[in-house]
Amino acid sequence: MAKARGALAKRHMEGLGEGSLAGTLSRLLQLTSDAVLAFDGDGRVLLANDEAIDVLGAKGVDIAGLKVQDFFPDLGGDHASEAGGPDEPLAGVPFSLDGSATPVRARSLDGELIEMTVRCESVQAPGKTYLLVAHPTGVDAASVRERDRTLEDLRRANRRLSGAMNIVLDTLDAQDVGELFGRTLESLYKTMEADGTVVYLAGNDGFHLRGASGDIDVSRVPRFMHFGRTVENLATRAGEAVRLRVVAPTGDALRAGRLTVRDVANEDTREVVRIPSKLLPPFTSFIAVPVWFDGSVISIIEVGWKRQHPIAKDDARLLDSVAHYLAVQLAGAFATMRAQRASRLDETLSDLREEVLGMGEDEDPRQVIVDVLSDAALELEAAFVELEVGEDGLIAGELPLTGSWELSVDLDELCDGHVSDGMAVVPLGVGTAIHDALRDLGEPCEGVFLDGGVVAGKRRCCLMLRPDGAEPFDDVEQGFLARLVSCARDVARGEQSRVENRRISQALQSGMRNELQRVDGLSAQGIYSSATAAAFVGGDFYDLIRLPDRRACVIMGDVSGKGVEAASVSAAVKTALGAYAWEGLAPARMVRSLNDFLLGFSRVETFATLFVGIIDLAAATITYCSAGHPPALLVHAGADEMRLLDVQSGVVGAFADISYQDGVAALSEGDVLLLYTDGTTEARDPSGAFFGEQGLRDMVMRESAGEKPYEGFLDRLLACVEDFTGNKLEDDVAMVCVRFDELG
Repeated sequence: MAKARGALAKRHMEGLGEGSLAGTLSRLLQLTSDAVLAFDGDGRVLLANDEAIDVLGAKGVDIAGLKVQDFFPDLGGDHASEAGGPDEPLAGVPFSLDGSATPVRARSLDGELIEMTVRCESVQAPGKTYLLVAHPTGVDAASVRERDRTLEDLRRANRRLSGAMNIVLDTLDAQDVGELFGRTLESLYKTMEADGTVVYLAGNDGFHLRGASGDIDVSRVPRFMHFGRTVENLATRAGEAVRLRVVAPTGDALRAGRLTVRDVANEDTREVVRIPSKLLPPFTSFIAVPVWFDGSVISIIEVGWKRQHPIAKDDARLLDSVAHYLAVQLAGAFATMRAQRASRLDETLSDLREEVLGMGEDEDPRQVIVDVLSDAALELEAAFVELEVGEDGLIAGELPLTGSWELSVDLDELCDGHVSDGMAVVPLGVGTAIHDALRDLGEPCEGVFLDGGVVAGKRRCCLMLRPDGAEPFDDVEQGFLARLVSCARDVARGEQSRVENRRISQALQSGMRNELQRVDGLSAQGIYSSATAAAFVGGDFYDLIRLPDRRACVIMGDVSGKGVEAASVSAAVKTALGAYAWEGLAPARMVRSLNDFLLGFSRVETFATLFVGIIDLAAATITYCSAGHPPALLVHAGADEMRLLDVQSGVVGAFADISYQDGVAALSEGDVLLLYTDGTTEARDPSGAFFGEQGLRDMVMRESAGEKPYEGFLDRLLACVEDFTGNKLEDDVAMVCVRFDELG
């Protein structure tokens, strides 16, 4: 008969076949009201049922290994065994060994003598083995034993019902998921007098382990069960709790080596199924209980015993009742756990995003992103494998166990149906080329393939992997990875754009402040210092333009913003001012024309502060327009006096109806004009105090006084500012000084 792929292999036991004989005998011993003992040829007790233990007063005592003569001494009766001579181990026991009924007096461990009828006979087993069946003699004694047995059954049922009620009461006030699972699991295995309990919750792809308790090896508990391939299939198909037993392996199976597959018997239907050993709980006998909610199984609870244990049908029915009650709580717990997991991953995502966005300018963005993805893999209990993608879909990476690895994969086909916004998170299920290739290597293969799309001309991909058989990445985890990869990709592309912008802005500004034109009768110096070596080139610029008739135009400007926009505006402003100067316009008229130009030129709200001065060497004057710029300083020869050129107008490029005016100052030979940007006066010391205009004036007078040469004047000024800040400039600093050597 054909089977669906992944279905469980199954067969049925015929009557009391080999597969069920041990279980049937064990159950029979519990059902009979007679005391049953098995002992060997030396009289050592091998097995005793509960009835025998009660009759012989051995509650709480392990009687295995004690001598049968201790319980059935020869008290001078007529039925002593003739099993050999007086030196034989069983010689003299007060009953026959041929199966005939023998009245005897048994002695309990507390010394009480009990009148009993005994039947004993040897059975076929390795070595000499005898089976003894006994019951108290007389109607009254039998009635008492039956009454005691009934009371014990009632006490046992009461313990079960009491335990079930405690489960109900204990979970009513559970405040969190962990508390609910903890209480439920502990109550279940204690109520059932079992060795342990495990619970699974349903996901999109199968059942995920969510709790275990009791005296079991948790490492042997499967963390994940696929739909239709494991124990859950038996419970789901039955629709109720099923009593299961792992069948003892045959001698041939043991000789074959490792037991990778085991037979599991359904005690109700006598059906036997074959299940991979790694997917079985660490029990020999157990009850698998499906928890139904809204027509679906949302959880599987397994209560089990490490050794073979007879399981009553009433126990399975009781667990069904408990599961019916727990359905609502587990459904709520399931939703809560997903929400808590999503919340934790959101917090992790926020931390990782901050790590990426907060990287220093001297850090390698690619390495930072790899480190962040590695941290995410640790959070998800997975291994991270960075991949190199070559031509024709060849991927290569360094695997955690076997090292270098490469595989040819059709990435477009692999990602088909998973692509969103140019990136993909692809689960690696059984049958995918990557999963199967990794499993063949013995590598972790349960995972996802992450495709970040093309960044800087290369396709960026990686793997997150868990061991074979581990729980797959659920939809919450996949969503977390999708958001993380999107963030990493945006940062990588932003870094690429930042590098390109830096190159463009540096190219645009490369000629704007590095060279001042030579003008007869003047000595000029310019200096510029960026806040950081790796910073974008800002909007500071300056120029000195030689004009006819012993005239010159000196310019200092500062455009708001940084990067390409600021650099392109600076270049445009400098070019426009040069053209206006050659047209012979007055400074205020030049700035007014520039304002109109900027309002139509810039694509964003960009403005500039400017100082434009026309120097007339013949007339010994400077006509200037200071448009929102820090006032220029005019230091007279000998540094005995300083003057501010303080006729001020508004900034350029901000408003259409602003007016600009000119100021005029007389010049003397040896005077020095100092222009600067606000990065100079707004420099801060480590305590946060500003350098300020007064600090600048004091510094200028100090560095101009006495015999200090004009050469290196700006270098000395910049050194003073950097010393003040502790070599930590927060803004760019630009300065120009002009000395008037020949006037008139």
